Amino acid sequence: MRCRAWCRFNGGSWSSVVVLVVALTTASAGFAQEWARGMFEVTSHDFGSVARGAKAEYEFVLTNNFAADIHISGVQSSCGCTTPRISKSLLKPYEKGTIVARLNSGSYLGQRHATITVTFDQPSFAQVQLQVAGYVHEDVLFDPGGVEFGSVEQGGGAQGKVIVYRANRSDWQVLGASCASPYLACGVKEIARQNSQVWYQLDVQLAKTTPCGYLNDHVMLQTNDAQMGQIPVTVEGQVLSEINVSPTTLFLGTMRPGEKTMRQLVVWGRTAFRVLSVTGEAGCFELPPAVTDGPVKTAHIIPITFLAGAERGKVVKTIHVVTDLHGATADVSTYAIVAE
Repeated sequence: MRCRAWCRFNGGSWSSVVVLVVALTTASAGFAQEWARGMFEVTSHDFGSVARGAKAEYEFVLTNNFAADIHISGVQSSCGCTTPRISKSLLKPYEKGTIVARLNSGSYLGQRHATITVTFDQPSFAQVQLQVAGYVHEDVLFDPGGVEFGSVEQGGGAQGKVIVYRANRSDWQVLGASCASPYLACGVKEIARQNSQVWYQLDVQLAKTTPCGYLNDHVMLQTNDAQMGQIPVTVEGQVLSEINVSPTTLFLGTMRPGEKTMRQLVVWGRTAFRVLSVTGEAGCFELPPAVTDGPVKTAHIIPITFLAGAERGKVVKTIHVVTDLHGATADVSTYAIVAE
């Protein structure tokens, strides 16, 4: 009786109440998905033409644009043709991460498509769907699946090669090879042709001037097959510095103006060395004094004290480390969230 009276009083019915509740719930769910989707730079990738057995990976980059931690609880692919993985499950404020999608070109051929579902459970539940596509050619094969330089000392340079094989097309040609990176040089040449089979050799050279860090690039092969288009060849490697700093990006925390926080940097090298100086923006850091006769060792722990000033929001500063190891230096990016 009270229920009927309430419905009459509000000029509606239980059905209209249910519709309203469903609408509010749907809107809330839609908002929950939007905050997560907005962190991704892109949500789809087409590998295009891929050789059988070639290494084909793509990194979906996401950035935590919030003042709270973000946690990725899992990833799942709709198809076995694509294997996803999380590079880092917990992202601090303004920290970047990646969802890596690997196309399993050795096991799946032809046109492939997969939906990768990324699930978040912090700060609230949300899911984002990433789309992956590509065409794996059965009659094109790379040996090995890409150029792997491995670990290379800075200034050393490196060389790699891949054999490109094509079956069932006697007139097939690789017209050229190109790379966007200024640190890579490439060339391709035909090495054999027999009946309907063709072999080419791709040579890739890593410049001695390549900066330190992880290299993940591609060489593009141009062919005379208009339907196939360009074929990417993955190029990977790690250029090692004389010294390394951990972490490479230092999160100082969420603070209020006038507060201090202390963190530690680890500076290490392959041989023993001295840390000559550690510098940063005046008024922001308390750092160890410059020395010329400090301890000689392969790893140094350096205390860093940051003072939050008048600047609000995301505050980004750089710390510069100088050593006596052939003059090797390192820059560390630091950031803090200072309350508005």
